Amino acid sequence: MIRSSLPLVALLAAATTASAGAVHGIHPEDIDRKADACTDFFQYANGAWRQQNPIPNYMDRWSRRWQSGEVNKEHVRDILTELSAKTDWPKGSAGQLAGDFYAACMDESRVDALGSKPVQPWLSEIAAINDTAGLQRTIGRLHDVGVAVPFQVYAGEDLHDPSKTIAHVYAGGLGMPDRDYYLKPEPRFVEARAKYLTHVAKMFELAGVPAAQAKTNADTVFAFEKRLAEASLDNVQLRDPKLQDNATAFAGLSTLAPHFDWAAYFDAAKIPRNALNVTQPKFVQQVDKELATTPLPQWKTYLQWHVLNTAADTLSQPFVEENFAFNGKFLTGATEIKPRWKRCAEATDNQLGEALGQKYVEKYFPPEAKARMQEMVKNILLAMDDTINELDWMDPATKKKALEKRATFFPKLGYPDKFKEYEGVVVSRDSAWDNVVAASRWNVADNRSQIGKPTDRSRWGMTPPTSNAYYNPLQNEIVFPAGILQPPAFDVTATDAVNYGAIGVVIGHEISHGFDDQGAQFDAQGRLANWWTPADNKQFQAKGQCVVKQFEGYFIEPGVHHNGKLVLGESIGDLAGAKIAYRAYQKSREGKGPEPTIDGFTPEQQFFIAWGQWRGDETRMETQRTMVQGDPHPIAKYRVNGPLSNLPAFREAFQCKADAPMVRPEADRCEVW
Repeated sequence: MIRSSLPLVALLAAATTASAGAVHGIHPEDIDRKADACTDFFQYANGAWRQQNPIPNYMDRWSRRWQSGEVNKEHVRDILTELSAKTDWPKGSAGQLAGDFYAACMDESRVDALGSKPVQPWLSEIAAINDTAGLQRTIGRLHDVGVAVPFQVYAGEDLHDPSKTIAHVYAGGLGMPDRDYYLKPEPRFVEARAKYLTHVAKMFELAGVPAAQAKTNADTVFAFEKRLAEASLDNVQLRDPKLQDNATAFAGLSTLAPHFDWAAYFDAAKIPRNALNVTQPKFVQQVDKELATTPLPQWKTYLQWHVLNTAADTLSQPFVEENFAFNGKFLTGATEIKPRWKRCAEATDNQLGEALGQKYVEKYFPPEAKARMQEMVKNILLAMDDTINELDWMDPATKKKALEKRATFFPKLGYPDKFKEYEGVVVSRDSAWDNVVAASRWNVADNRSQIGKPTDRSRWGMTPPTSNAYYNPLQNEIVFPAGILQPPAFDVTATDAVNYGAIGVVIGHEISHGFDDQGAQFDAQGRLANWWTPADNKQFQAKGQCVVKQFEGYFIEPGVHHNGKLVLGESIGDLAGAKIAYRAYQKSREGKGPEPTIDGFTPEQQFFIAWGQWRGDETRMETQRTMVQGDPHPIAKYRVNGPLSNLPAFREAFQCKADAPMVRPEADRCEVW
């Protein structure tokens, strides 16, 4: 068998090469011609592109995918520039809200002139707290505008009856990425703690606190957050829905945390006093302990820090630069702050995304794109059915339940059927921070308004311009905003092989989340309920353990490797997603004949190269370290090489030898679905 090297593959395929006509294949110029597809496919698929396109100074990673996301922001900017150029929009209209929000953010001279003035009323209110009741009222007021200290209450489906929406009490209130940054002894965490203390002190100084007091404040903040961290679940535990399933009657909150006036909080927030869920009871108990034992001045320092931390990017340049020094430069490795227009476009989308979403969809997501996506989703869902039916390790009873679950999947493509209208939000061009407060207040109230009601399945968890996708196990929905349905992920002028290899694998990935280590714990109705026979569940766990072991072996630097349990769900999604998308692509060609070989690459090769080129991020080492610590997604190299090395179809497409690095030995090969 001939091992794949590009010139030879091209030569062998030349006899069947056909004209691409109106469609195109992969980007042949991105391929590293010196690399071997069977040795390191990540390098092969887009190594040349990464060499020619270094990571921009303001980004933490870069690929055609991330470049597309930045182009997408240019589209959003163009819309917002058009909206903000007009000053006579009807008050409260989508155009006025989005346009004035963006204009206020872009008015850098005004923002700089204001300095910390926009947040001083909040800092003063906190400073004026003189008793526990006042402290609790202020916590509630901060929650009203999305400052989650030290906990937060949000609406979400009932884990045991997802047709109902209830209140969930979540842990919050940490200024570093997760608990381990406060607790672990490794040098990188020790360094992070030292940098964080310096950062917090500098932020207080910028707000007018004398240097010595600012340093004391930083020590207070860190000690407070460390105690919260000690009571928090770690990142692997947070992936276990059973650990966060702690239903309680409203009265149970007073038993869990008797020093907090839950009745006053719920009444002020207009949340009904119904049964709810506490995701981390130990954390809530720690909050109660802090209320009982921590002096009021320390509480006030902690709350003031989180106001500053939340507001930093909407304040004057010194705040922006200091915020970037820790959260950008240190944690991600980026060396420059993003251009202001990008930050303002992101902020507007984040706060008022459906106000500009309709305009975005009109310009960048035509009906023919949605129709083609619908066809792809349908085919990939059917391929998942075929995969389940053919499993040789699952008994008929469990297989029936799996197929019932798959049948309830609910795809959402592009945009909501009805856009939010943001009624009552007041946005002006006077203060960027005040606009964030106004929009956040509306968004929090909008979320809370769902508590105690039947679940509204028409609501979206992402805005239309978002370049991302998600699966919600409680509604069995797979959601693909218009922002991700753009080239190179999805291109109406590309071959089906390319589209199935890029966005198709993403579709398969989201479908597979319904059957990963988390999703498999939810049934066809979205309930957290076991639908497995004991024997099948044991086999499923063993298959997952194969993936855990595989990714534990992937190092980013000596001594630092992926946590296989942390990335298990995403890695199952990538593995199954690639498999079922490839199967769906093959099925889609039935009755049509094969697609053409283009630029010397067969359709099968185009499929896999498309995945490698879309997913092929170059990532800064600082970001890799942060990802390995807390991100359930593996770094891009292993998202490409990891799943493909398990797939016989990949080996066949590139004629890899059995002992090639991109071919896992049969005894070690992982296949979950």
